[in-house]
Amino acid sequence: MSENAKIGFVSLGCSKNQVDSEVMLGVLTGAGFELTREEAQADVLIVNTCGFIDKAKQESVDTIIELGEYKKTGRCRVLIATGCLTERYREELLKELPELDAIVGTGDFPKIADLCRLLLGRSHGSSLMPVQWTGSPTFLYGPETPRLRIGARHWAYVKVSEGCHRTCSFCIIPGIRGGLQSRPADSIVGEVEHLAGEGVVEVNLIAQDMSGYGMDWGRRGELIHLLKRLVKISGIRWIRLLYLYPHRFPDGLMELMASEEKICKYVDLPLQHIDDDILRRMNRGGNSHEIRTLLDKLQKNIPGLILRTTFIVGFPGETEKQHQRLYNFVREIQFDRVGVFTYSPEEGTAAYPLGDTVSEAVKQRRRNRLLELQAKISMKKNSALIGTVHTVLVDGLSSETDLLLEGRTAGHAPEIDGKIYINEGTAKPGDFVQIEITQASHYDLVGRIVTSSQSQSGNLSHPAHPLLHPA
Repeated sequence: MSENAKIGFVSLGCSKNQVDSEVMLGVLTGAGFELTREEAQADVLIVNTCGFIDKAKQESVDTIIELGEYKKTGRCRVLIATGCLTERYREELLKELPELDAIVGTGDFPKIADLCRLLLGRSHGSSLMPVQWTGSPTFLYGPETPRLRIGARHWAYVKVSEGCHRTCSFCIIPGIRGGLQSRPADSIVGEVEHLAGEGVVEVNLIAQDMSGYGMDWGRRGELIHLLKRLVKISGIRWIRLLYLYPHRFPDGLMELMASEEKICKYVDLPLQHIDDDILRRMNRGGNSHEIRTLLDKLQKNIPGLILRTTFIVGFPGETEKQHQRLYNFVREIQFDRVGVFTYSPEEGTAAYPLGDTVSEAVKQRRRNRLLELQAKISMKKNSALIGTVHTVLVDGLSSETDLLLEGRTAGHAPEIDGKIYINEGTAKPGDFVQIEITQASHYDLVGRIVTSSQSQSGNLSHPAHPLLHPA
């Protein structure tokens, strides 16, 4: 390896991809590589790609091509692509993107430092064939795995499982990431204990399907047992569950969420649709009656619940009548947060042979219609909060202006929900403060601190790593 070889790194995609990126960065720095955010100064450039839908795939390809230019204009000798796109399109990428020196699959990224050494050891300008490291698609990291977190120091993502055992007809994830593999509870608890020791006060548990945790072991209720251990960890104030599958919602989870102060009263429940025929063709495993029954139970049993969901519009064969049924459902339930995606046909999925029968113009119209409805619902809900006081976790200076602080309530997940802009009072990142809401918009709130800030964040002496932020 060249002395002081520098690595430039770009992380694309979801929060699960971010954790993979952080593991790779930990492995690289542990092996003696230097990280740089100056791409023209990097000896090795790495792109952790996303391959979920068309837009994400195109962004990944565009990024690879853009970074490939540094092999002509900068120091770059090695260009590597990792992640979901490489797992999905191995041969195609190497054929279509000759600037690539190697691709690494979703289960082999812990070997990234070895690969960098190998490629840097080649003679400069050699025309050797690109390297392909794509074995098992699944890697389960643990508390002993090197990890360099690249975001805020006071909150973190913790991946509890890899892959998925569901067979939704529109989703390619099981083909990319493999079947469900849950991390042992001891591994997760050990990681959260380590994070708490670093000053983390909010843990966001992530998985493709949080509800399925432990099901690959043939056991139900493992998520409940895990949460009961996590809430005992000193220093952790908030535990958030992201992506709970609506079908066969874990027994006892509602009761635990309602009674346990540390578990955020926040349910992210990707419903995708409400029409029974579309749900059946999506192979979601449930129906509209079961969904309505679950939502009714959640809203009745969890005081202060914040309910988030996502929908897909333009699934093959979706009629105006079926879309109107979804529209009426959103208007009836009054969700707190809603995301809407247009259907993307993906090779290898069960829905792909159905074609792409709804035009892009119709998909966009239906998406915009739902988002406009949700904007009105959100504005009404947020306006009702004016004059009320809430516990807010301060994230730091606003990304909009350094004249404001910003933070979140327990009902705001990082990066995907709105923010609380704080225009009066002082606090540090990681502080929990009481905020009176003074203004509201469709998705964000403005407020002032009504109590003096008290740091709950332990040791925050290590600043956020400046290398990158997830795209």
